[in-house]
Amino acid sequence: MAQNLPDWQWFRAFLAVAREGSLSGAARVLGTTQPTMGRQIAALEASLGIKLFARSRDGLSPTDAGMRLIASAEVMAAAVEAAQRSASGEIEEERGTVRITASEVIGGEVLPSILADFHALNPRISMELALSNRTEDLLRGEADIAVRMLRPTQGTLVARQIGRIDVGLYAHRSYLKRRNIPRQLGDLRQHALIGHDRDQTYARVLEQTGVHFTPDMFAFRSDSDLAQLAAMRAGIGIGASQLGIARRDRNLVPVLHADLIFPMDVWIVMHRDLRSSRRIRLLFDHLATRLSAYARSSRT
Repeated sequence: MAQNLPDWQWFRAFLAVAREGSLSGAARVLGTTQPTMGRQIAALEASLGIKLFARSRDGLSPTDAGMRLIASAEVMAAAVEAAQRSASGEIEEERGTVRITASEVIGGEVLPSILADFHALNPRISMELALSNRTEDLLRGEADIAVRMLRPTQGTLVARQIGRIDVGLYAHRSYLKRRNIPRQLGDLRQHALIGHDRDQTYARVLEQTGVHFTPDMFAFRSDSDLAQLAAMRAGIGIGASQLGIARRDRNLVPVLHADLIFPMDVWIVMHRDLRSSRRIRLLFDHLATRLSAYARSSRT
């Protein structure tokens, strides 16, 4: 019966075609040939007894059955990648690969210098960094270590709270030269604000201040925190930043910190089954130490 089970390579080919939209594109990504991709897709379809792709003007599109299969195939891919990372270095050796996930701002603005110091101390350990504002699922092997702003709820995870980061409003000096600095929350109505586009979390937090904010008050909207930070540095308007990041730039001026500060707890998380991996423990402890110091610099 085991001989009838689909080969993992067939699912790998299926995911590549679903992502690239063609056999040729998937072949380039996987470093193989178009006929090989075609044979693997045909073999998977025959094994499952379903049609996975339909031809369209834009190439190959997943059928309804194919769309339903994508999520399961991605779980399989994540499991295979996690197994490969686990096997890339022996348990007690300081070598191999560790995959970290963090938010855009933490990953783009805070972690690079921390990871550079770690690499200097542990040159045989490779690091992968995934920037995402969504909560990566450590249980499915999407990452080995996560830096999160929310306490994880899964019981199989090891979590360490390493401090609190405060977020406040800032504006570039060039913007404040053109506009008077706000003296009270109501003055924000007269300013150009920087905020999220479709994600309304920031707007809901501002609404709790008792000031009604309308979409036209936001001169720049983006769901990318890094884009918002860049817009604030460019002098477009008033935006939010972690205190530890803003304090590095003398051109960023605090706005209404006596009235408005958003606190966020910081957690470092890993799956409890990875505690026996020396390379993961080394990076976990390094992150805890350095992020604790960063959190202290990000308090009012």
